[in-house]
Amino acid sequence: MRSNRATVRAGVSMAATLPMLAGALALGIPAAHAADHPSRDLLAGTRPAWATARADKGATSDGARLSARVYLRGRDAAGLAAYAKAVSDPKSASYGRYLTAGQAEARFGATEAQVTAVKAWLTAAGLKVTGVTRHYVSVTGEVAAAEKTFGTQLHDFAKGSKTYRAPASTASVPESLADAVLTVTGLDNAPHRVTHDDQLPPPDTVFRNAGPFSSSYGSNTASTLPDAYGTKIPYAVKGYTGKQLRAAYGAGKRTGKGVRVAITDAYASPTIAYDAGTYAKRNGDAAWKTGQLHQVLPKKYTDTKDCSASGWYGEETLDVEAVHAVAPAADVTYVGAASCTDADLLDALGKVVDGHLADIVSNSWGEVEAAQTPDLAAAYDQVFQLGAVEGIGFYFSSGDDGDEVASSGTKQVDSPANSAWVTAVGGTSLAVGKGDTYLWETGWGTEKAGLSADGKSWTDFPGAFTSGAGGGTSRTVAEPGYQRGVVPDALATANDAAGNRVVPDIAAIADPNTGFLVGQTQTLPDGKKQAYGEYRIGGTSLAAPTIAAVQALAQEARGQAIGFANPAIYAKAGSKLYHDVTDNPTGSGLAVARVDFVNGYDATDGLATSVRSLGKDSSLAAVKGYDDVTGVGSPAGGYVESYGRR
Repeated sequence: MRSNRATVRAGVSMAATLPMLAGALALGIPAAHAADHPSRDLLAGTRPAWATARADKGATSDGARLSARVYLRGRDAAGLAAYAKAVSDPKSASYGRYLTAGQAEARFGATEAQVTAVKAWLTAAGLKVTGVTRHYVSVTGEVAAAEKTFGTQLHDFAKGSKTYRAPASTASVPESLADAVLTVTGLDNAPHRVTHDDQLPPPDTVFRNAGPFSSSYGSNTASTLPDAYGTKIPYAVKGYTGKQLRAAYGAGKRTGKGVRVAITDAYASPTIAYDAGTYAKRNGDAAWKTGQLHQVLPKKYTDTKDCSASGWYGEETLDVEAVHAVAPAADVTYVGAASCTDADLLDALGKVVDGHLADIVSNSWGEVEAAQTPDLAAAYDQVFQLGAVEGIGFYFSSGDDGDEVASSGTKQVDSPANSAWVTAVGGTSLAVGKGDTYLWETGWGTEKAGLSADGKSWTDFPGAFTSGAGGGTSRTVAEPGYQRGVVPDALATANDAAGNRVVPDIAAIADPNTGFLVGQTQTLPDGKKQAYGEYRIGGTSLAAPTIAAVQALAQEARGQAIGFANPAIYAKAGSKLYHDVTDNPTGSGLAVARVDFVNGYDATDGLATSVRSLGKDSSLAAVKGYDDVTGVGSPAGGYVESYGRR
């Protein structure tokens, strides 16, 4: 099938151009500058937006080394997207008619001829092929060879306070390879690293919450502390457990039996099996059965310092324990990436799809949309589409910095949560009362004020914004059909009159002030000993595995894989199957009191008392109907069983 990308064509005849082209290549001039090579196919998005003429610092040294990946288009890229849409749409006759991993590979994967042609082209240009997967061909070589191969010059550009290499013009490939090459990544060497979206303690350091606590929302009033919003407020919960979350989101008798859930993060906690088992035993969850928890890990890890490798251990622990707490019979496979780079996380996602390791995939990581280049977005979307045709659904946390203005200076969403092919999970503040009764939720957004020195007032109440669920309107992704008619036009058209993707799609508990209790082995302050301990945690890193687990319960009810769930999720929008989350469900302001150890471990250095407001998410707001904090809302009673009614 012919690519729909633009083609670079010369305004002269083929006969006139070929001699000039041959001479230019002999001199090492990049093909795109050789009298406008008549048969080049542009790889849209390969020149990053920050590589501007103003930031240009000149040509990169010809002898500099680089590594790149040439992603393969496969047999039928357009057919892949069409089939992924059809099998995911409840209104389609093809709904639920998934392919096996082998069938998907045979129908949409790269052919042997495509791989051979791409390898020959890269080698002939002077690049060394270092690896071949189902998804890409990796190469290394000198800048001069890469320029010749991809028809562009590589320059150094200022980006912030640093300088990075990037294409000075859009990269291209010979038109004869247009149907074989999807995109190329690695021509720019700006960092492409994601972070885990949560409120984890610092790497390697033990963390504990100080009391007093509430055991359920409102069970322990801070009677000696100042009022907030005109009333006494409760202490923060010690941390909800699986029993409370299952009740809040309508788990009923479902356990996720027979359902496989995968979790992707970077690196791997060396104590995960012990921690997960200990946590389940201490907090009333079903014991892990032999072989119920698996790990798929790379042969070696990289970028451990830049990625703060041990900081990801708590992320894995949270994800594994949250999934098991809500769906205690689900099979869990942890797939660890070699680093926090997009390339390695793409490899981890590829493993899930290629081996069909699970039907539901929880992903609690991402980066701001401005940092994700279109070439990487294309590579991610291809994996998500392949997953969709196999009946695999991907769930991504929406971020922990609200509209991102405070952290990045620009109002934007996170990626890959911005992809139209994943379910973006937003965050709430959850109130579960006595008897595990669901009371209400607000959008997660925290403003913090400290206790005055005399203990009689809160300083600058309600205080400054500290964190909140990510959301908003994408600047790069078009509005998907499943959002039309549900997402308000004012949100969809915020950045483009034609309409763009809005994040999130659905939501669950995320506020660390109404958070989840986690158990983890951590290093004690002496730096020598380690010990298991429990602490309250939050972030949309909690929301994503919680929704993944709820989907496992729903899949059990359905008796078949749900796959890419967004069309089904939006088809139920506005019904009683969702809690329609708003920021002020009680009619007055809401807040909790927190007492924390100053050093994060014990009272040696004193205590810090603060008030944390609920439902105060930067410029975002949870309102009736769809909103860009909680999407269509959070699962309510009946949601799980609705998937069993077909």
